[in-house]
Amino acid sequence: MAGRRYSKYEATLDDLDMADLMNMIKDRLMESGFNRNPWDPDPDFQQSMQDLYDSIAEALINNDLVTDQTVEEAMNAMENNGDWMDSQLGEMVNDLAQRLEQEGYLKPQSGEDNNDPNGQGGVGNNTPRDAKFELTNKAIDFLGYRTLRDVLGGAGKSSIGAHETKFQTTGVETTAESKPYEFGDTMNLDVSQTFKNAAARGMNDDGSFNLDYGDLAVMQAEYNSSAATVVMLDCSHSMILYGEDRFTPAKQVALALAHMIQTQFRGDSIKFLLFHNSAEEIPLNQLATAQVGPYHTNTAEGLRLAQKMLKRQNKDMKQIIMITDGKPSAITMPNGRIYKNAYGLDPMVLGETLREVGSCRRQGIQINTFMLARDPELISFVQRVSHMTKGKAYFTTPHTIGQYVLQDFQNRRTKMVN
Repeated sequence: MAGRRYSKYEATLDDLDMADLMNMIKDRLMESGFNRNPWDPDPDFQQSMQDLYDSIAEALINNDLVTDQTVEEAMNAMENNGDWMDSQLGEMVNDLAQRLEQEGYLKPQSGEDNNDPNGQGGVGNNTPRDAKFELTNKAIDFLGYRTLRDVLGGAGKSSIGAHETKFQTTGVETTAESKPYEFGDTMNLDVSQTFKNAAARGMNDDGSFNLDYGDLAVMQAEYNSSAATVVMLDCSHSMILYGEDRFTPAKQVALALAHMIQTQFRGDSIKFLLFHNSAEEIPLNQLATAQVGPYHTNTAEGLRLAQKMLKRQNKDMKQIIMITDGKPSAITMPNGRIYKNAYGLDPMVLGETLREVGSCRRQGIQINTFMLARDPELISFVQRVSHMTKGKAYFTTPHTIGQYVLQDFQNRRTKMVN
């Protein structure tokens, strides 16, 4: 989205576009626990209306959208009665929160938490500060970036889809030279070439010629393949430790893929799962607000669930996008107990994980991995996974996720993606 600059407003912010406001507060909306207490993460945390008000106020102040006098008045209100919302800034923030709801970016959760006996909810002056809110599909789509198309490499053949492949077919859209007709080809007849082939065998005495089966030629088109993708998001404790938030950028990448697939690859499907001590599928509308927990990294369980999810998809291409910052440190034992070892690559954990990687390879499932750390053991593990499934490894950091080195095992080349 193109940047837009506003001058300070004396009273209202009626000219402020809500898409611009969403862009200002998107990092706070997707906050994963790092700014609260990374040493004691709560995976069930959900932001309240007060969190929304705080993020809007912070955006207005940081972008010089309110006057110094307005900010000073809010600070005085905070000192006098402990509530900055009882000020002009609070009124502005409340009005903007209502506009976000009216334009379809968020909705308060219905039910008793909002003191609404009819369960309708609604943002307003009477909305409890501790009431929870949800991001709508419009907000989720807005938060999706549009810059990561290269992650979806083409392979396989399909009559429906948008991924370029090395194959050609006899379709309606002509993009290649004609070929002799073979049984099963679409009858997209190249009339001129067909007549040329018949005439080359000689004319009849009356100037006509006989058309034979071998004379038939059909126009070729490019094969486009459709893909089923499962995105595996690591939500283990390490994703918000070590002085940086790695989970929020991971969610941004996942939302980017969702937006790209839904808008550019309509024949594709995409599903999401979180993996930690175990793994579970998560719907797209809950992805932006997913949280990190006090977990280890059960990569094997995530791969096992991803394979089950892909089996339900009738697509030519099947791939797993794994976003992680740590090596496997847990597995699920046959009796259901979780075995954990965070120190180094445990042989038992590594063996179980690679067995699931081998299962993916046998099913033709490619594993592409986003790496948000550069630990030597992690790099070695991901390289091995990518090599086994002819997938791709993307080396990046939370701060430079838009510019990373792509190690492409499928094409045996390395390039910089901007």
